This record gives sequence, structure tokens and C-alpha cells, in this order.
Amino acid sequence: MPELLLELFSEEIPARLQRRAAEDLKKSVTDALVEKGLVYESAGAFATPRRLALTVTGLPAASPDTREERKGPKVGAPQQALEGFLRGAGLSNIDEAKVQSDPKKGDFYVAVIEKKGAPAIEILNDILPAMVKAFPWGKPMRWGTGRLEWVRPLRAITATFGPEGEEPDVITFDVGTITSGNTTYGHRFMAPEPIRVRRFDDYVQSLEKAKVVLDIDRRKQIIKTDAEQLAFAQGLELIVDEGLLEEVAGLVEWPVVMMGSFDQAFLKVPEEAIIATIRANQKCFCLRDAATGRLANKFILTSNLIAEDDGKTIIAGNERVIRARLSDAIFFYETDLETPLADNLPKLENVVFHAKLGTQAERVARIEKLAAEIAPLVGADVEDAKRAAQLSKADLPTGMVGEFPELQGLMGRYYALAQGEKPQVATAIEEHYKPLGPSDRVPGEPVSIAVALADKLDILTGFWAIDEKPTGSKDPYALRRAALGVIRLIVDNRLRVSLNRFVSDEDLLSFFHDRLKVSLRDFGARHDLVDAVISADSDDLLQIAARVNALGSLLDAEDGKALLAGYKRAANILAAEEKKDNRAYAGAVEAALLSMSEEQALANAIDQGRPAVTATLENDDYAGAVSVLAGLRTPLDAFFEKVLVNDSDSAVRANRLSLLASLRDTMRQVADFSKVSG
Repeated sequence: MPELLLELFSEEIPARLQRRAAEDLKKSVTDALVEKGLVYESAGAFATPRRLALTVTGLPAASPDTREERKGPKVGAPQQALEGFLRGAGLSNIDEAKVQSDPKKGDFYVAVIEKKGAPAIEILNDILPAMVKAFPWGKPMRWGTGRLEWVRPLRAITATFGPEGEEPDVITFDVGTITSGNTTYGHRFMAPEPIRVRRFDDYVQSLEKAKVVLDIDRRKQIIKTDAEQLAFAQGLELIVDEGLLEEVAGLVEWPVVMMGSFDQAFLKVPEEAIIATIRANQKCFCLRDAATGRLANKFILTSNLIAEDDGKTIIAGNERVIRARLSDAIFFYETDLETPLADNLPKLENVVFHAKLGTQAERVARIEKLAAEIAPLVGADVEDAKRAAQLSKADLPTGMVGEFPELQGLMGRYYALAQGEKPQVATAIEEHYKPLGPSDRVPGEPVSIAVALADKLDILTGFWAIDEKPTGSKDPYALRRAALGVIRLIVDNRLRVSLNRFVSDEDLLSFFHDRLKVSLRDFGARHDLVDAVISADSDDLLQIAARVNALGSLLDAEDGKALLAGYKRAANILAAEEKKDNRAYAGAVEAALLSMSEEQALANAIDQGRPAVTATLENDDYAGAVSVLAGLRTPLDAFFEKVLVNDSDSAVRANRLSLLASLRDTMRQVADFSKVSG
């Protein structure tokens, strides 16, 4: 079956946009094909710095014929209705429509609309230029005198269509001043000559010969493998950076990996600062000594060409730039060390955190107060927590953090240690930002926990107070991340902290509940179990998580499944009878009215289980509580097998309904089982 090959050849596309652009290309073209009736077998999209490419295989030579019956107005309808029907159906006269009868609605008109399929190449001739003109670049540009917009100047379009084994047709169309054809170009420097292509297979092979690796994932693998081998030969290990690898693969069409070096004297700068400098300025990878694990004074660079001098000039150029950047870094570091962190605090008075929430200095004061309150709850020394909170933002005015904002907190730790602060205080300065996401490490040191919680609670309560809450997909102040950070700090460290002590807004507490649901579901918890254990005033996150885990274990077992079925049967009977009788059954069960052994056994099991559940819950033993509930399964099964709840004796009936109410209330101590599916 025929195959489509499309290439959009341009000036360099920013690396960060390439992968998304390739997916957008595939989606926009294939969606349009399917809409026109051209189904296909497979599609693949590719990107390099200078081109987007698409192949679609298994396309038919033409779209299928279609036949549609469009229902119209009743026979005898007003002329205006008939004219509208004719226009919509493309008919010139009502006699061209059929009349159909409906026993209930009478006779009505039906238009039979038949359309012949169109050749695929004609459809592509319409689809492709429209796609190029409407391509969803975030910030396109214009160039020259034309009106076409593209992310960078578009230079050529290749578009061919045809079956394997035959010479494909060129899909000819114009976009701006560009006419599509079957010519592409190789590497800008090593093979810039035009290349005539036919279909995807020879296109890929021709590009490879012209020093272009089309697949970004293959370029990534080449860079990573060659870098690791080059490092291994020197007794070094590559510091893998997936984000940098993706970016570098988007900067080159023919990756050539080389190794450079810098003066060992620069290694006295914290390694994170060295890595940030080399990464940000030169897009190079750093290396570690395989034996010691320490940062090495060498780096990996990726060139876009095979140099005649084995890359000596390229390496020297990168070394020269890195030397200058590291000289700046060592200057910032040494200058910053000369100023005690505490001396930076007055500078925070001139840094606005938010117009409605004051300066960074005011925020630090709030964090310090909160950290002092939280410290005893998490086992932290109050004075250490206050000191760490006081210095938590003191590295923001430093030269190093000004140059590399991503090092905030980390540089604070280095400076604090160098200036004689306690290790736990220095660690908290770095870790109070954590966790930054679902995969980030959670601080475990008490002082770090106290300051990290204080920082995030201040953000959340502050923005809630000024009504700057997340809406839909918008969360400009990362409040969802802050709430998730509070949850992970509490749950991962198994802390019993009452959020109501720090959160007075019910809507904010509900926001925590929503984030906790997301967090627990990410770890495999059923959504209905989370709903079953959370009430509107639940403020103990660890307790909620423990109840969800215990409830999940119960319902995974056969006893739990059977108990849930029994509970739902009891709850349904109670709901129906309470509605019918217009009363609630919640009174004491009268032993004298329990005439059958099965109802006596259930009553005894509930009487013994209720205080046991209460006691285990008071000891935070949720597994023990659900174990007690599991023991109710057998007497409950026997009760429903032998006992008729709606006895003819009204007193017996009311007593049995009260027994079921007692069961319901006992189980609700652990969770609201009415919210559990199954």
C-alpha cells in the first residue's frame, strides 16, 4: 500500500521544541487523514535541529465512497423548513429526496447523499499545506517579505506518496514562496548538497550518508554510549543528566563526542556549582573519578561535525569558555564566603516575595515562628529550628545563587558549614525546599522537617488568605507541589501532626485531602478507600494513610469481601426500613428479644468487637481494628442465612434493625463502608 513521506526543512529548531513538534506533526496529519477517510497502518515522526519528518504507511490509494441518509422535515412542512433541508443536503429540488413513513410520526423526507471517494494524493494536497500554515508553534516568526510563520525560517518541503516498488508521486503544493518537491539536504557543513529522495527507507539511508542521524533517541544513545566509553577509558564515570542529554541530542545532527579538561584548582568550588556552570554555559557533561566518586576536572562535549584536527580546536574553545565561567564561579564563591549569612538578612527586606504577602524578610519571620511551633512535634531542637529558618533564605542575595538560582539552599548549606553553623542547621537550610516533586527525596532530619513544613505551610496559608488558589490546570505558585510536600514529609516520616493547628481554612484542609488522594492513588490505593476514611474534618494525614492501607488489606482478603457484602446488605435494609418507618434505628439491642442463636451470636460478636475496635483505634492500631471487623464476617453470614429481619412481630423487627444499626455504627468507626465499591 502507498506510503507518505513528508519533511519540513528549516533553520535550527530550538532543542526544547523538537520532540513535541514531531508529535504535533504526526497528530495533525494523521487526524486529518482519518477525518477524510484515509485510515493507515502506522505513522512515525522524527526531528533534528534542521528538520521535522513524518512517514505514514499503509495508506489507501483513495478514500472510500460514502453514502449518508439525512432525515428531513415531515411531508407538508412549511416551505422555509424544506428550503433549509435542501440547502443542507445539497439538493436542488424536493423531488430528489425520498419519502419514508413512520407509524408514529407519519411521512417525512430523507436525502440520500452519495459521495465518490477522492484520490489520496488530492486529499494530501489539501491537508499538507493547511497543516504547515496552522502548525501549533508557541512563538512562530516571519522572515523576508513573506507572510508564512514558522518557528525558524522554512527552507524546503519534501512530500512524496506512492506504493513500494514504484516511483512515488511528488505531492506538489505551495506554502508561501516554497514549492514542495522531493529534494532535501544533508548536514549543514559536511554534506550540504541537495539529495533526491523517493520514500522513507532511502530517505533515512541518504541522510545517514550525508551525516544526519534522523532519530533523536538514536542520537541520544550514540552520545551516551560514546561518552561512557570515553570516560571509562580514563577511569572516569559519566554523570548522566537526562535533561541535558535530550537537549544536546537536539543541538546536533551528527554527534561527535570529545573530552576536555579544566584546572584542578577550580575543584575547590562546590561540585554542584561546577556542574551547573558547565551544564548551563556549554551544554557539557561532567565526570567523576570511578575510584573515589569525586568530581573530576574533565568534561564531555558533543560536537556537530567531524573536525579535521581530531577536534583539538573545538576542545580548546570549550575549555577556554569553561575556564572563564569557572573563574566567575570561584570569584562568587570566595566573595560570598567573606560575608556571614546572617549579614545578608537585611537585604531580604528589599526583596518582595509577593505584593500582598510582604518581603522575603517578613516571610522568613513567619517561617521562623512556625518552625518553633512545629519543632517539638517532630522531635527537633527549637533553637536549631529557629536558626535554620532564620537563615533559610539568606543565600538568595549571594553572587552564586544570583548566577544560578537552582543552587539556592544548597549554597546556603555550604556557606553555613564554612561559617561554623551546626551541621543540622546547615542541612536544614538546603533541605527545607524539599521535596520538590513526587520523586524527590524527603528530608528525614528533625530540624530539616520542621523548617520544610514551616516553609510550605506558610506558602499555602498565605496564598489561601489572599485567595490565590490553584484553578484548573493553573498553579502559578506551585501550591499543589507544596501541599504534596507537606503530605510526604508527614507520611514518610510517620509524624502525628494535627493540620488544624496550623490550617484554619476548611477549604485549604479540603485541598490537602484532594492532594492526599492523588498521592495515595499514585501508590496504588483505591480511590474509594481513600474517600471511605476521609471526613471533612480529618486533619491527621498519617492516620488517613494508615487507615487506607489497613482497609485495603482487609478488602483484599475473602473475609473482608464477604464482610463488605454483608455490610451493604445491612445498610440497604436499614435505609429502606428507616425511610418507610420515618425513624432511625440506633437504640440499644434488647437481649430478651434475641430468640434465634444466629442473632444472639451476631449481637455477642458486636458487643465484644465494638470496644475492641475503639481500643485499637485509640492505639493507632488500624490493622488490629480491621482484624476485629474481619471476625464479624462469620456471624453476619449466619445471621442473614437464618434470620428474617422484617419479622411479623414489630418489637422483634425493631430489635433486629437496631442490631444491624449497631453493626453499621461499629464498622463506621474504622471507615464509611458505604463509599467502598464492591
